[in-house]
Amino acid sequence: MATTDKRASRIRRAGRTRHHIRCLHVNRLSVYRSANHIYAQVFSSCGSTVLASASTLDKEIQADKKHTGNVNAAKLIGALLAKRCKEAGINKLAFDRSGYRYHGRIKALADAAREGGLDF
Repeated sequence: MATTDKRASRIRRAGRTRHHIRCLHVNRLSVYRSANHIYAQVFSSCGSTVLASASTLDKEIQADKKHTGNVNAAKLIGALLAKRCKEAGINKLAFDRSGYRYHGRIKALADAAREGGLDF
């Protein structure tokens, strides 16, 4: 029962952040992490279209990494997402950490995306 309360709290925090980002009218970089994988998607300002995405399930990452639920894999995802955003012409966006604390894999992904040239 404690895990559902923890999950509900995270979703509630994520909702507050997403509402604020929606008012800004900018593209949104949303991150989701599980025990084994990390996923990142860039949504349009209205939230209806995925403009770019990357995850540890991509074949480019699967070939490189044996274990995909760690900080090193998150760095690769951030760099790959930055490359794909640059190809799509996206430079500025808002970071939606989906209610997760800004540390560990979330921080590594964000730092790698910034190093790749994204501004948020």
